[in-house]
Amino acid sequence: MIFEIFNNMNGYGIYVALSFIFTLVSFVGLYVIIRSQLIKEQKKFVVKFGKLSSEKVLKARKQKINQEILAAGIFSKV
Repeated sequence: MIFEIFNNMNGYGIYVALSFIFTLVSFVGLYVIIRSQLIKEQKKFVVKFGKLSSEKVLKARKQKINQEILAAGIFSKV
C-alpha cells in the first residue's frame, strides 16, 4: 500500500520517502542528544546540591531570588 502511494507521485515518491526518513532520523538523534545532556546535568546538580543540610535548604528557600526563580518555573510555558 505504501509503495503504491509513492509510485503514484510521478517519480517524486523516492524523494518524499527519503526526506521523511531523514527528518525522522534527525528528530530521533536530537531527542537522544538532548536526553543524554539532561541526564548529565541532573547528575551534576545532584553532586553539587544533593548533600545540602536541612537548614541550608530552608535558608535557600527564604532567599528572594530563589523564590522568584521557583515562581517563574511554575508559570513558564517553555
